[in-house]
Amino acid sequence: MSPDQEPTPAADRPRAGAGRPLRAHARRNRESLVAAARAAFTAADDTVPLEGIARDAGVGIGTLYRHFPTREALVEAVYAAELDDVTGSAPASLLKELPPEQALRAWMERYAAFVATKRAMLNTLHSGWASGRLATPATRERITAAIGALLAEGVRAGSLRGDVEPDDVTAMLLGVFLSTAADDEPERTGRLLDLVVDALRPPGS
Repeated sequence: MSPDQEPTPAADRPRAGAGRPLRAHARRNRESLVAAARAAFTAADDTVPLEGIARDAGVGIGTLYRHFPTREALVEAVYAAELDDVTGSAPASLLKELPPEQALRAWMERYAAFVATKRAMLNTLHSGWASGRLATPATRERITAAIGALLAEGVRAGSLRGDVEPDDVTAMLLGVFLSTAADDEPERTGRLLDLVVDALRPPGS
């Protein structure tokens, strides 16, 4: 199947992992493909050749198409993996390693990386969501829930304010990423994220 073929609607398309579990070798191939695609989309854009992604994953193009029959299917898998990481495993693991306010700041960096990956895939995502070929994820709700969990830990520790709505923090972060989207200045993004964290500290701290 070529990259230009019309994809199966999302509701009808079988997903890898649905029904019979993937065998270990197939699961490793799928994970390698998703990891290679994440790196490729972040470094370039969603027009990167699928052959290059397969090569970077150490598999043939036929293996890629067995797991992801279309470019949209691959983009959807990368987006889902990124969203699961930034809203699921990242907050919990950071809170195990760092005080809440530091965990929140480190999580903001992870969220920034997610936004960069999403931006690289935006054309494919938007066309897929608009056509119904890709399911629309509850991205903002999940991001806001992750922020809420980090804020709650900071409130309990006394290092973050308790009068802040998590969705307001989401809006602030989106403003930072939108205003710096055209810049190639990660230092500026970092300074703005530092200001956001400072705004979340209790007065006088």
